[in-house]
Amino acid sequence: MTASAQPSVVKVPPRAFFAMAGFRTLLFTRFAAQFSDGVFRAGLAGAVLFNPERGADPLTIAGGFAVLLLPYSLIGPFAGALLDRWDRRRVLIVANLLRGTAIVATAVAVGLGSAGLGLFVLALVVEGVSRFVGSGLSASLPHVVPPQTLVTANALATTLGSLVAVLGGGCAIGLRALLGTGNSGSGWTTAVAMLGTLVAAAIARRFSRGRLGPDAVDEPSDAVVAVARGLADGARAARGAPSVVAGFVALLAHRASYGISLLLTVLLLRYTFTDYGLLKAGLPGLGQLAAMAGAGILFAGFLTPRLVRRLGRRRAIPGALVIAAAAQAGLGLPMRLPTVLVASFVITAAGQVVKLCLDSSIQHDVRDEARGRVFSLYDTLFNITQVVAVSAAAAVVPLHGRSVSLLLVATVLYLLGAAGYVLIAHRTRTG
Repeated sequence: MTASAQPSVVKVPPRAFFAMAGFRTLLFTRFAAQFSDGVFRAGLAGAVLFNPERGADPLTIAGGFAVLLLPYSLIGPFAGALLDRWDRRRVLIVANLLRGTAIVATAVAVGLGSAGLGLFVLALVVEGVSRFVGSGLSASLPHVVPPQTLVTANALATTLGSLVAVLGGGCAIGLRALLGTGNSGSGWTTAVAMLGTLVAAAIARRFSRGRLGPDAVDEPSDAVVAVARGLADGARAARGAPSVVAGFVALLAHRASYGISLLLTVLLLRYTFTDYGLLKAGLPGLGQLAAMAGAGILFAGFLTPRLVRRLGRRRAIPGALVIAAAAQAGLGLPMRLPTVLVASFVITAAGQVVKLCLDSSIQHDVRDEARGRVFSLYDTLFNITQVVAVSAAAAVVPLHGRSVSLLLVATVLYLLGAAGYVLIAHRTRTG
């Protein structure tokens, strides 16, 4: 099949995947790793953004986004080359163990009240290794399911994994309520994330060596040279698959727009919104926001395979971006707690549709020996895009978070992403 061809999508009931031993094991590895992600990120967010012993202005929040997103952007090109060179089973085991060690160090720093560069460096290490694990899981999926089921399998694994991460975040919020909202309670809460990494490593050990690929290595024998050129190799492999290039444009627009709106929402929750009946402001409000986002992810996981079968990726992706733009303008602009929560559901669902379509494009249209590097390029580009968007917005947004102009910018970005995708897809079809 050519790189630009659309993969056939076979309708497979979710229960059929759980009958596949390899898929089950990989999925449970993902669950443990992403539960740890959810606990760690919520614990760190509570410690830095909603801790009464600390302050949080827009630039501090932007720094928190940088901690969560930049680490893999820095090591991603190199990690991708390693994922296409090393036994991915071993990568999942060792990376999870390293991450657990880094989580303990970060939790100790949080408990002692550390701030600034020291805490950020530790969090960078944790998140960098976490993204390495995530790319390893994605690159391994084609080894445990038939090719024609990749869209559905990817939607199922990614959706359920994201929901487990949301559950982990909810557990962290509950633990902070029990252990305390200050530095000590935040430190103990963050430390719980280590348990997920140990479980993930133990489950990954059940795979036999070589089971998760790579099937072949197309890199030079000198490992240093191979690692150093990982980003360029990923770019060349992605360029050879027009469906991937078009998907990159669409998801890049989503990440930039989503980053802006998420920054505004965090500021509104902390400084502007008050409780609205059962709807809460502050850190509990962030938990409700995560729950709505999780519901959007679940809905997208259910909807995406059906959209792709009925419309194809060429229509599903721009359609999702247009819906996100409408939600950004229609629900986000009033800047009220109920409408912001509904907007979170719609925008997250639309973005997840785009992501799932792009993931399946990479898994189907990029050869296995280059797939890890393309996923690493994927993370690198979009994480940097989101950090740049958040940082630019943080430089001009008022502390209370009310900014109509920034929300309009976010809306326009979605429309530009849809137009860019359609243009590239049209050129591919007619070229």
